[in-house]
Amino acid sequence: MSDLRDVSAAHPDERVVLITGAGSGIGAALARRIAAPHAALMLHARGADDAARQRLAGVAAECRASGASCATVFGDLAERGAADHVVHQTLAHFGALDQLVANAGHAQRQTLNALDPDTFGAAFAAMPAAFAALVKRATPALETSKRARVIALSSFVAHRYRADAPFAATAAAKAALESLAKTAAAELAPHGVTVNCVAPGYTRKDRGPSAENASAWTRAAEATPLGHVAEPADVAALIAFLLSDEARHITGQVIHIDGGLTLG
Repeated sequence: MSDLRDVSAAHPDERVVLITGAGSGIGAALARRIAAPHAALMLHARGADDAARQRLAGVAAECRASGASCATVFGDLAERGAADHVVHQTLAHFGALDQLVANAGHAQRQTLNALDPDTFGAAFAAMPAAFAALVKRATPALETSKRARVIALSSFVAHRYRADAPFAATAAAKAALESLAKTAAAELAPHGVTVNCVAPGYTRKDRGPSAENASAWTRAAEATPLGHVAEPADVAALIAFLLSDEARHITGQVIHIDGGLTLG
């Protein structure tokens, strides 16, 4: 396969984007939104079962239909070495990496009193530790790109604390993720790499048991000042902007897209 960077030199819109957690939700919506000719997408999913692998394959097929070059990679980013593998596969397949979207993660309701070391450690391994490993491995490639962007997906749970909706481990992990992203923004700024966080509020899921829990989504909408929850495409639109040339002067920010959920 030819080195995609050679094509990039010939076309200003060329970019290689790695999206983790791209099999559903926000990651899948982003992949569909930015899929176009001159875009090369490496789509990642944990791939825990055949259904998950098929979902990612379906997203990849949609992206190819929109003209994008597309490949997939699987791995549990909470496991040691998985982040290195995902970035390595991106570079091996496309010959470059311009933009990284660290979207993979999870939210788990749990009180501090019920928090156990295994759950706490798993949250940190899957989110801030995985993000740090991805950025570390990707940095040499990002520093050579003229369109280098890093986006980390945080959450409102790192900014809104309520006893009736506790997310002890997830909130701590997302707060750590935001801190690491700001450190990365400071360290990579001299190389022209921007690093930002997007913090969604309640966002509708497109699979899983909670996607069908109408009463829970009604309560989420009622808790949101705008009166409705976000769709994955709403969040994807913001991420797509931050990946664009128009956002080249934005870095080190945590940008909330939550319908006013974290107001006051």
